Amino acid sequence: MTMAFSRIFRATAATATLAVLLAAGVAHSTGTRYIDAPAGLTQLTPAEEAFSDAPYGVDPMVTGPTSASFKQQQADAGCDKAVWPDIPLACYPKR
Repeated sequence: MTMAFSRIFRATAATATLAVLLAAGVAHSTGTRYIDAPAGLTQLTPAEEAFSDAPYGVDPMVTGPTSASFKQQQADAGCDKAVWPDIPLACYPKR
C-alpha cells in the first residue's frame, strides 16, 4: 500500500512541477514579448518609398557613366557609407 501511494505521489508531484514550470515560461514569454506596429503604420524612409518593389534594398552604386556633378552629389550625401534603408535619394540617379 505504501509503495502504491509513493508512486502516485511522485507522479502527481512531477506533473504539478512540470505544470508550474510551463506556466512560468508562458507568463515570462508573454510578458517580455516585443510586438511591432501593424503593417502600414510603420514610417518608411524615402528610399523605401521610392523603391517599394525591392524589399531587400537597392544598391546605390551606379555602374554606368556619370557626370562629375553627380559624383559630387553622391559624395556630399555620404552614399559610400549609407546602409539600406537609410540611403539618401541623392545617391540614386534621377528616374
